[in-house]
Amino acid sequence: MKEYELKDIQLGMTAEFGVTITEKMQNHFREITGDVNPMHESKEFALEKGFPDKLVFGMLTASFFSTLVGVYLPGKNCLFQECQNIRFHAPVFVGDELTIKGEVTEIDERFKRITVKAIIRNKENKKICSAKLIAGVTK
Repeated sequence: MKEYELKDIQLGMTAEFGVTITEKMQNHFREITGDVNPMHESKEFALEKGFPDKLVFGMLTASFFSTLVGVYLPGKNCLFQECQNIRFHAPVFVGDELTIKGEVTEIDERFKRITVKAIIRNKENKKICSAKLIAGVTK
């Protein structure tokens, strides 16, 4: 876990990590949220809608933005304040390998927070999800 302080953070600073989506993650997300939409439950239903398999929950994918700021940039000294303009660009399926990357685009010393442009891509480098993240830096 990174422990950046506000004084250590610079414009253009980046961080990234990878994750492989598992059936276990999908099941846990369903249990936590109660979302039983058949698009996430049934391959047959997803096929009828034009997808090759059941879809991973979009918000499961987007939840890795919390890991990005809470563990990597700024890390331990983070207080996640906003996740704006989440866009889902392409579907995710169980087994997909994702890369979550963030870049610092603003530093607000007055309010002790940073803005991070975040993008999730699959192993084919296709953009899956994007958002603007604002994180307070407590130290």
